[in-house]
Amino acid sequence: MEKVTTLFLKIAVILLGIPVLALCIFLVPEMANLAAKLLPEFAFIKYLVFIIFDASAIPFYIALYLAFKLLRLIDRNKAFSDLSVKALNKIKYCAIIISILHVLVWPLFYIFAEVDDAPGVIFVGLVVPFASIIIAVFAAVLQKLLQEAIDIKSENDLTV
Repeated sequence: MEKVTTLFLKIAVILLGIPVLALCIFLVPEMANLAAKLLPEFAFIKYLVFIIFDASAIPFYIALYLAFKLLRLIDRNKAFSDLSVKALNKIKYCAIIISILHVLVWPLFYIFAEVDDAPGVIFVGLVVPFASIIIAVFAAVLQKLLQEAIDIKSENDLTV
């Protein structure tokens, strides 16, 4: 049963990467062109949008790889290992990096909201940073719990 669950999660991790790749290929260029039209006095804004959104995809894919690695460790009954703690630590930092990069783009969402007279666009710009922070906090809590479990296990192994 455990193998089926981890297989399902592995497939979900792989499927999570597809929409982000599609967004990077199709939506980011449109957003960059729109930013260039809205702010013609800032010629660099188009490249800034490309850099920030595409750069945030890098830690996202690193975190997906690490999640896949964690699932493989679970399959091998090595979930309670230092490798798992390190993977969770790296996932935490990836989520923080994604959040920071998307916070840098908040002013752009504000400009979009002003031009389109749609204040809801600002809240759309808040989704990714807050979701990333939630993931970072969750990874930090799991990392701490896992480290405590490993410490208790090693103490028990020493007493026997």
